[in-house]
Order: sequence, then C-alpha cells, then structure tokens
Amino acid sequence: MRLIPKTIAKGFAYPEGPRWHNGLLWFSDQHEGSVYALDPAGTIQDRFHVPGGPSGMGWLPNGDLLVVSMKERRVLRRGADGKLTPHADLTAVHNSYSNDMVVDGAGRAYAGNVGFDFYNGEDPRPTCLADISPEGHITIAADDLYLPNGTVITPNGKTLIVAETMGFRLTAFDIAPNGQLLNRRQFANLGEHAPDGICLNADGHVWVAVPWDKILLLVREGGKIVAEIPIKDGNPYACMLGGAEGRDLFICCAPDHNPEVTLKMREGRIDVVRVDVGAGQGWP
Repeated sequence: MRLIPKTIAKGFAYPEGPRWHNGLLWFSDQHEGSVYALDPAGTIQDRFHVPGGPSGMGWLPNGDLLVVSMKERRVLRRGADGKLTPHADLTAVHNSYSNDMVVDGAGRAYAGNVGFDFYNGEDPRPTCLADISPEGHITIAADDLYLPNGTVITPNGKTLIVAETMGFRLTAFDIAPNGQLLNRRQFANLGEHAPDGICLNADGHVWVAVPWDKILLLVREGGKIVAEIPIKDGNPYACMLGGAEGRDLFICCAPDHNPEVTLKMREGRIDVVRVDVGAGQGWP
C-alpha cells in the first residue's frame, strides 16, 4: 500500500530537527530563527526565538530543553521560566555551523556540524561529532565524518547512528558508559542517496529523509531499503515518529535550502503519514 502524507501545518521558512516530546511535535525553523511546538493537529502551542538560528534539540532529565544555535556554535538551555542560557560552547571543536543533535536519557548530547562552507560551494571536508556532558563539558566523540547530520540513539542507550550527508551513508558506534563512541562501523551504504534527518523505529530500522531525491527511505542495517515514501511539491529534510501510538511519521518539508529563497516563499510545511511500526527511541 502506498503511503501518502498529508499536510498539517504550513507557512514556515525551513523546518528542521523535529522531536516528539510530551505530546507535542517540536521543530526548528532554522531560517526564521524560531523553535515551534505543534499539537498533533498542527496548532502552534509554543514558539520562541533562538539567536544564531536553531537546529537540533533534546531534553535534560529535569525537563530543561537544549537547543543548538547554529551560527553561534553553541548549545543553549531553556528552563521552566522560558529564558535561554548558555549550556556549552562548541567553537573550539566545530569549524562551521553547528547542526543536528541528539540527547540521551541521562542528558548527554552529541552535536554535529556542517564542516565546510556549504553555501559558497567549498568542497566537503571531514569534521567531528561533539560529546556534550550533562554539565556542558565538551570532548570530541568521533571525527572524520562528512557532514554528520541526523543522529539517533537506540532505546538501550548502547548504539548511536549518525547520517553522514556527504558520505552517503549511515554510520554506527557503540556507546561506552562514559559516553565515548567506539567500534565505528557502517550501518548502511545509501549509494547516491544523501541522508539528512533520520529517526529510529521499534524494529531497529531507520527512516531517512533524502531531500535531493524528494523521498523518505526506511533502511535496515546492512543497507536494504524496506519502504519508500515519495514527497510531492517539496523536499523532505527531516522526520520524526510520534503521535499517541508513536506511529505518526512527521516530515519537515521545504522547497529549497537557501534562506534567501525560503524566507521569501514561506512554503515550508509539516506533513504526517501513519506507518505500521512505531518509534524505537525512548527519548527525543
């Protein structure tokens, strides 16, 4: 049966980095500079500005939100009072815009960065994934990654999978008790598909947003593609499983990645489609 997404919210510039948390879909409008939270029907329940433009998000055990500031190359913390305060400075390890991030159940975060001047046509260069302790201390978790982008952690907290956009692959690591990433291996070679945002289902398969091909792929370890969802009239940049049963696949779409285009068009949107297998991650 062909899966056909429907649009539940629109009028954004460039939605990215979606997370499902406490019954709401959170995402970053990177080009507008705002974080949004939507209910399952697509109604805005929260919105706030992030200096430097937001990207990846996740929550600490006490409920505080962590959000990446892309241009400032740091992670900010939003407490119950709604104020943003510094959490971690990434400038020493990120040589270009900071990007997506995953936060585990203990509050340890892993944040990637673009690694090269994407907008001015510089050739891709390898870069790193930063390990950010719950207290905000930074080390390098892994290097030699080509645009580490969407990232997930398995429910048992033992495996991290990251999409290397310019490496055209998903890469997996074992997570040591101290957060160190070990035993690097290829989870899936995606051929000519450049992965952007990803999410994990309960079977251990990964949904992959492939904007240049206008498609979402469900990929099994080893690289077999077990499902495809084509996207009309837009490029899918990220995805997240959520909803009451964890089976609603939310998709962040936009017509382009250039902010000069997206801010004028305001055609970014959130699509959703019901899938057979629900979410496979125990935290955003």
